[in-house]
Amino acid sequence: MKKISIIFTLCLLISSAFAQDLSKYEKQSFVLGTDTLKYRILYPENFDAKKQYPVVLFLHGRGESGNDNQKQLANGGKLFLSDNYRKNHPSIVIFPQCAEDSYWANVEIETVSNKRFFNFVKGGEPTKSMNLVLQFTDEFFKKPFVAQNQIYVGGLSMGGMGTFEILRRKPKTFAAAFSICGGDNPANAKKYKNVPLWIFHGGLDDVVNPQLTYSVFRELRKLGYEPKYTIYPKANHNSWDSTFAEPELMPWLFSHKK
Repeated sequence: MKKISIIFTLCLLISSAFAQDLSKYEKQSFVLGTDTLKYRILYPENFDAKKQYPVVLFLHGRGESGNDNQKQLANGGKLFLSDNYRKNHPSIVIFPQCAEDSYWANVEIETVSNKRFFNFVKGGEPTKSMNLVLQFTDEFFKKPFVAQNQIYVGGLSMGGMGTFEILRRKPKTFAAAFSICGGDNPANAKKYKNVPLWIFHGGLDDVVNPQLTYSVFRELRKLGYEPKYTIYPKANHNSWDSTFAEPELMPWLFSHKK
């Protein structure tokens, strides 16, 4: 019983520490008419509004959609809280949350025999949640403490798709970007061909076919741009675990300035 009690106490301490870390992300919301975008924001340690900081916008996957302003931190939230990141890359990190009845990317999804097929739209109007992000970032990025030449975006799964989406809608905003297990219509690639991009995917992904990012990579090469492209041969859909463990990801991202 004593061992069980000790184990239970350790689990509580670990759970408490995890929650405490994530609590460093302040809860905020952006209201546009009758619509609301909930988001979490992490300011650098010893934040000084008189200084300027890089900004990282991170778009979560479908499983973290909702309105609790919490789930979007499940994958990636801890990455930006690490001592290494906080020390070497002091920046503002923003995790908006997509509504359950919306999507980051303008894509039609059809399920056949339990298999999902993604039809990415060329052009088209942004979804409700993406429109909120566009309006929010238009406003937030103008703040005096934002380093205009160091604004970045990244995301996983639905958020990886959203990364391509926001790049084509704001191609002059971001200094660099990374997309994990996402996808896009290759015809949209010309819109963001000049943005330094690192694309990741799991070779065994049975949720979002790796071909959906490879087609973007191939099109960008046709356009004369050579993005970074990493395939994890043995990874399934959760290739973000391998991506977050990449020691060069953040140094690469922050090495780019407009």
